[in-house]
Amino acid sequence: MKPTGLSMRTLITAGAVGSLALAVGMVYAQAPGASGRGGRGGGGGRGAGAPMAAAVDTNNNDAVTRDELKSAFDAWYTAADKTKSNGITQFQLQVALTPVFNQAKPEDVSAMETALPSSPAAKPTKAHKVLVFGNAAGFIHSSIPLAAKTVEELGKKGNLWTTTISYDPADITAANLKQYDLIFLDSTTGCFLDDPKDAAATAARRKAFMDFVNDGKGIAGIHAASDSYHTDCSHVGGAGGSANPVTASTLILTQGDTNGDQKLSRQEIDALAATWFDKLDTAKAGTISREDFATRFNASISPAPAGGGGFGGRGRSGGGRGRAETTASTEKRVPQGQTPPGTVLDWPEFNKLIGGYFKFHWVYPQLITVKIDDPKSPLTAMFHGQEFEIHDETYTFAQDSFSRKNVHMLTSIDYSKMSEADKDKEPVATGRTDGDYALSYIHRQGKGRVFYEAHGHAEQIYAMTPMLEHVRAGIQYALGDLKADDSPSQK
Repeated sequence: MKPTGLSMRTLITAGAVGSLALAVGMVYAQAPGASGRGGRGGGGGRGAGAPMAAAVDTNNNDAVTRDELKSAFDAWYTAADKTKSNGITQFQLQVALTPVFNQAKPEDVSAMETALPSSPAAKPTKAHKVLVFGNAAGFIHSSIPLAAKTVEELGKKGNLWTTTISYDPADITAANLKQYDLIFLDSTTGCFLDDPKDAAATAARRKAFMDFVNDGKGIAGIHAASDSYHTDCSHVGGAGGSANPVTASTLILTQGDTNGDQKLSRQEIDALAATWFDKLDTAKAGTISREDFATRFNASISPAPAGGGGFGGRGRSGGGRGRAETTASTEKRVPQGQTPPGTVLDWPEFNKLIGGYFKFHWVYPQLITVKIDDPKSPLTAMFHGQEFEIHDETYTFAQDSFSRKNVHMLTSIDYSKMSEADKDKEPVATGRTDGDYALSYIHRQGKGRVFYEAHGHAEQIYAMTPMLEHVRAGIQYALGDLKADDSPSQK
């Protein structure tokens, strides 16, 4: 199998060969696959049964008991009912279920831990706290939990920072953010802070977020952090990708809400657990194998729609979304200074902060040549000034949403190295007239600092030591520990 990732033919220096070879050796072309706890099958997208069985089998013995099902439901309810209101919404349950159903695969975590860089780019000036925020209100990337774990482990190496991981927009408040020095946007998509039913809460969260960085703290974002706030924010909901918690929470609410108030009480969720177990324990044995649980669940509780839908095992993220992937020769490029049709800039301050907004992506595993725009920056030192090749789902920005006048460029696509066939994969309407495709950059925001890296879709990116060094350096810059030229690349 041909390795993908950083190309070995672009060896950076003799000192970097070891870590680069390790990264390349771990990174291979992705194929869709199922996920389950401990490496066991997760259902492969054929229904909800397998991931539900894995989630409620708390002792991991390949069987589910009545007490385990009730205990799991009770734990999920407690995690969702932060206000002790004895009534949780579908979204509150979804937030609670996200870390349960969306977990990094053990082999991905192991590869990442093996690739972790050693010596940090800079020593911390003080004890730092980082909030990794992974709520995705649009497409949900399967690499989100791995990216969160990566930031946590990077902080542990050298005691650079401690990490808290959250998927709950309610955590973005002025009071709660006081304890943190940096927010890491972990492939957040859509209107990730908003509550369409509570305009006041939405406004308060947005203000707290902007005040956080404008008052001197840091923001770092990876991959889909730029796929945010360029669509209609009148509704919020995850879609596609690793959508297990969305589907699971909807299923539980739909079947458990007996009084029709669009909420679940503890009594209702306990009753649902009992109902489901009675329905699945056909032999009345008091225990059900995980295989039987999954099969019966799919048949009687959550039949998969035609074509094998449901929230099966976490698909690998290499498949791509199929968004904006065809070329129409009659289309015309959007002129500079004009917003692409269909774009709704509901929060333009965020679009400017993150540096641009998503318009198109090449499908994984598209080969991209990465150009080092500032080889003198400590944030690109790990690349030793040499271009390299990488395979990922690579984002591009809408024509006038990104400009070197606003950011200090670190890396970009060497567009001249792309074949005409690969260039033609991008619809004419989304292409840039300047051929300037940003990948990573930094800039000042008020008194604070921002770092963004466009790659990070595929799990294998997190097993590449130079890329981990790059992300770590970006975080240290945004924390204020690593000094770097952050003046706009174009004056």
